[in-house]
Amino acid sequence: MIFVKVKDGIVVECIVADQDFIDSYIDTSAGTWLETREDGSIRKNYAGIGYTYDAQKDAFIAPKPFESWVLNNTTYQWKAPTEMPSDGKHYVWNETDKKWNEVS
Repeated sequence: MIFVKVKDGIVVECIVADQDFIDSYIDTSAGTWLETREDGSIRKNYAGIGYTYDAQKDAFIAPKPFESWVLNNTTYQWKAPTEMPSDGKHYVWNETDKKWNEVS
């Protein structure tokens, strides 16, 4: 199992441990240990260091990749203001122009 430590709403540490270890672990530093799963089956998304934890939504949220992107309130994942083309080509987001640029 994978657990992350959340301090002041931010994931600051990550460990692989059994639930028994977490239950008996004496941690004197500030923060709370929470389980995360790669498949996102709990807490909406797989957490990493630097992610935010929203306790009201019980959701881990990745750092915002670009200023123009908005948070999807169902998946709690960031979304570009325009959809990436689905033509099988490779694209990168251009924040200056607010569009997807094809990578050759």
